[in-house]
Amino acid sequence: MYPKTINNLIECFKKFPGIGEKTAERLALSCLEMDDETIETFSKSLKDSKTKIKKCKICGNLSEEDECSICKDPSRDKHLLCVVEESKNIILFEKIGTFNGVYHVLNGLISPLDGINPEDINIASLIKRIETDEIKEVILAVKPTVEGETTALYIKKMLEGKPVIISKIAHGIPIGADMDYIDSLTLEIALSERSQIS
Repeated sequence: MYPKTINNLIECFKKFPGIGEKTAERLALSCLEMDDETIETFSKSLKDSKTKIKKCKICGNLSEEDECSICKDPSRDKHLLCVVEESKNIILFEKIGTFNGVYHVLNGLISPLDGINPEDINIASLIKRIETDEIKEVILAVKPTVEGETTALYIKKMLEGKPVIISKIAHGIPIGADMDYIDSLTLEIALSERSQIS
């Protein structure tokens, strides 16, 4: 239906998560309407994201340098470490603007069914950081799934006997949620992690 060049572009857009046939088609056709400068910038940015972006050697966050801006920031509390699954989770915390500690990216969660074991993610480097960087508190901020809970329990076990506080972000019912639409797992977690108010 379309010339080969446009079909190739459509196929490229379909490789992005959440992009189906129709959306890929719209994006490809939109590219035809863009001026040369915009297309050149888009093309360069796409290529640069593969050639310039690397993982921070300290925390595993995405960076253009050996150390990310958070690890280099002297105003951050280096004794407070938040453990996340992926780099994009850091963005969520940074948007809130209330967390002033540092991060550690696991790059996955333990999932034996998928063949992902503790040695396949960044747990060894996490333990090393805790031992050498005088970390006082580790906040586990992984999703409340079987894989997330397995990973959290494994990290907790690995840190037993070390002089560090281990905490976990609260999970449960979001503010403003209608109780009729809360699934049983969320309700169970919310109930087990209830806090005293009087």
